[in-house]
Amino acid sequence: MPAGESLLNRVLTVRGLADSSQVDGFLTPSMADTHDPGLLPGIDAAAARLVEAVRNDEPIVIYGDYDVDGITATSILWHVIRTVAPAAQLRSYVPHRLEEGYGLNAEALRSLADEGAAVVVTVDCGITAIEEAELAGELNLDLIITDHHTPATDDGGIVHLPAAHSIVHPGVPGSDYPTNDLCGAGVAFKLACRFARTWCGSERVSTALQHVLTDSLSLVALGTIADVMPLTGENRVLAGLGLRRIRSTKLAGLQALIEASGLAGEDIDTEGVGFRLAPRLNAAGRMGHAADAVELLTEADGARAEHIATALCSFNDDRQRTEREILDQAVEMARAAGMTDPGRRIIVLAHPDWHAGVLGIVCSRLVERFGRPAILMQEVDGLCRGSARSIDGYSIHDGLTACREHLVGYGGHAAAAGLSLDATQLPVFTDAITSHANEAITREDLVPWLVVDADAVLAEIEAGPVEQLDRMAPFGRGNARPRFRIRDLRITEIKPMGRDNRHLSLRLAGDGGRGVRAVWWKQGERADALADGMRVDVVARANLNRWRNNVTAELEILDLAPGSG
Repeated sequence: MPAGESLLNRVLTVRGLADSSQVDGFLTPSMADTHDPGLLPGIDAAAARLVEAVRNDEPIVIYGDYDVDGITATSILWHVIRTVAPAAQLRSYVPHRLEEGYGLNAEALRSLADEGAAVVVTVDCGITAIEEAELAGELNLDLIITDHHTPATDDGGIVHLPAAHSIVHPGVPGSDYPTNDLCGAGVAFKLACRFARTWCGSERVSTALQHVLTDSLSLVALGTIADVMPLTGENRVLAGLGLRRIRSTKLAGLQALIEASGLAGEDIDTEGVGFRLAPRLNAAGRMGHAADAVELLTEADGARAEHIATALCSFNDDRQRTEREILDQAVEMARAAGMTDPGRRIIVLAHPDWHAGVLGIVCSRLVERFGRPAILMQEVDGLCRGSARSIDGYSIHDGLTACREHLVGYGGHAAAAGLSLDATQLPVFTDAITSHANEAITREDLVPWLVVDADAVLAEIEAGPVEQLDRMAPFGRGNARPRFRIRDLRITEIKPMGRDNRHLSLRLAGDGGRGVRAVWWKQGERADALADGMRVDVVARANLNRWRNNVTAELEILDLAPGSG
């Protein structure tokens, strides 16, 4: 390694950020690094129609999705409209996951029209709602679609878009927007910015709108991180600025959720969002109704916000228990069916007793465990409906498109999707999607592998250098926390830890004698294979451990092998 070069600089160089201007822009992002909302197709027409509706006191419905991305996207538009018109005829609608399913549905549109709605603006859904958009027109509803999912295509690959009043989507044909990676909350935020400027008739908006848009960045961060969007480019800027804003948020519901999640007073990063806040918001739609989560992030305050936040924590506890039960059963079924063997490169299962609300999470767990895409469905009254998750390099949306003749419906993007099919089609669909996956996924794709940023020595694992690495945050997909290979270490202590001794705490030392604590999650069963004095090489992340007034650096082991010397 170059003499005197810091851990941070070595990682930045490996990731293609050697130029000083690139490094400065990466480490100190600002809103100036984001793209002009006006580049999004349809956004001017959508903003103008919303302004017109508010000024004419027309009833507006924000039609969202039941996941974190949809919930936060709904909340963003709700707050910006309420800021300029507190008495506006504005409401939100989120379909029930189990009773209505994902996206626009005809019955909901008819009900909204009967109740007097004039404008329906979707968030995080709607781009494939061809028939529903036609119905909206028949019902005299002005339908504004904001979405980021993959549009529908015909057998020839031609994209078909709904006949809506306007469509705001970064990836539709003819779009000049520089990236397709915005999540639903990101698209909603862009529309909120355009609405604010249109309302004010100027690029400079009122102080009240500036404040609400700034506070909305925390919601964009939640949606971006929860939807596992790449934390690169504009997404990294929006998520990073939003994470900085979360602790000082003026949103009473978000404050209550932070408190209930045990994060009060802590620095909230992507892990805090991904493992604490997002699961609780998602739990509402999975185990109950996402309308509760929408209320929390929009209208709720005081005791009501605290009550909802506490209820979401309870829902999340139920979700975790249900998830574990389904995961154990799915693992057993997949192995029994040979779906975890090298010759089968996708898992496809259905069961009548599975809770549809948690199947997406269990899919993700199966992908992590077996390194292949997974599709899980609940079979009810002759219909199989569920979720799919994929691995890098294989688009599950493309796979479903190739097998759509066997499906009632589907939608999503490369990494995640939802689907439904007649139960009688399950065997033939399973064969078809398996053939598609077997052809597209190589044996090498099934082998877990780690990208290592750089070699390091144990002497570099100190609080100062490790703290510098945190300047690269937020970490996540596309911007992983740096991983280092450290060779020829000696184990000086082995301690099982956690419930049922599931994890390991090790002490590792180099030739200089200095020791560093290292944790190895979910590897408690390996304790018997290790011994004091054993020489090992590790691939690990370097983290800071803050305990009381002490800050120390430690390693999070990702892989360990006998030392190579």
